[in-house]
Amino acid sequence: MNPIEALAADLGRALQLAGAHVTTAESCTGGGIAEAITRIAGSSAWFEAGFVTYSNEQKTRQLGVPVPLFEQVGAVSREVVEAMARGAQRGSGARFAVAVSGVAGPG
Repeated sequence: MNPIEALAADLGRALQLAGAHVTTAESCTGGGIAEAITRIAGSSAWFEAGFVTYSNEQKTRQLGVPVPLFEQVGAVSREVVEAMARGAQRGSGARFAVAVSGVAGPG
């Protein structure tokens, strides 16, 4: 098992013990976190949903990130990632959320 799979499996065990679910809100990872989670057998017991919102428009449309936040702090910011996590929780009903934003590509 590679390190990413091991982390996902650890997450699953912790969530099952807590009787909770997780959701993901991803930008630059393009669904990679959700894919790692769903690679774990039995993840349907603790993984609720994954949102891939690469554009700012989709972060607003799907996750409710306020447009002015992008102008104030930029898409790659703690504030936007926190808003993404809250939106994913609202949209999925999951107790926990993992959210990520960043800069992709060599440029």
